[in-house]
Amino acid sequence: MTSLRGQNMFSIHKNERGMTLIEIMIVLVIVGGLMAFLGTSAVGFLNRGKVDTAKIQIKEISKSLEAYNLSCNSYPTTDEGLKALTASPGESCPNWGPEPYMKKEPKDPWGRPFVYESDGGNFTLISTGKDRKIGGDGYDKDINSTELE
Repeated sequence: MTSLRGQNMFSIHKNERGMTLIEIMIVLVIVGGLMAFLGTSAVGFLNRGKVDTAKIQIKEISKSLEAYNLSCNSYPTTDEGLKALTASPGESCPNWGPEPYMKKEPKDPWGRPFVYESDGGNFTLISTGKDRKIGGDGYDKDINSTELE
C-alpha cells in the first residue's frame, strides 16, 4: 500500500522512534497512582453502602418482627431467633402465619447472621459490621436496632 507521496505507509521514517523505557515507566507510575487513588475511593463507597444496607435490613426485619408480635402477642425468644419468622415455632405461637413473615433467614451485608436477642417483650438486632466482631469503630462498628429508632 502506498501513500500519496509514493512511500510505503508501513515503512518507518528515520526520524520516527518508539517510546523509551523511561517514558513507559513514567506512564505506568501515573496510571498506578490513579488506580490506587480511585480504588481507595471505591472501597470507601462500598463500605458505606454496606453500612447503609445493614441499617435498611434491620428496619425491614423489625417490621417483620412487629407483624410476628401482632400474631403471637410476643416477639420470638432469643432461642427461637429469627428462624421463627420463616417457620412456625410451634406451640409458642399458635396464630403464626399462615404465610412466613420472611422468606429466608436474613444475613447482613457481610454475609453473617444478625445477632438477635429478645425476652419476648422487646428485641435487639445487631449487625457486627465489617470486622464481624462485637464492638469496633468506623466500618467495624456494630449497627444496633436500638440506635436506629
